Amino acid sequence: MSDIGVTVKKAEDFSEWYTQVVLKSGLADYAPVKGCMIFREHSYAIWEKIQEIFNEKTKATGHKNVYFPMFIPESFLKREAEHFQGFVPQVAWVTIGGDS
Repeated sequence: MSDIGVTVKKAEDFSEWYTQVVLKSGLADYAPVKGCMIFREHSYAIWEKIQEIFNEKTKATGHKNVYFPMFIPESFLKREAEHFQGFVPQVAWVTIGGDS
């Protein structure tokens, strides 16, 4: 495989292959903030189309969309410590938030 294209085969390491495809295609890029990504114009358009199709299908069956909170108090997470343990690396801990 060339240095310009994807350097791993999908069958060998799907995760690395997918990451390279997304980054090298210009669909997304890493943000300067650790753990964050920038979803570029075309990837966001793909996401909007997925949402559109999904919404049509789910609403046709009488279902409604919901959103869950992005910020969850630490006290709630501690109550679910056994279930939460495996997700610790993905948690962004907010330590300061405004004046109160």
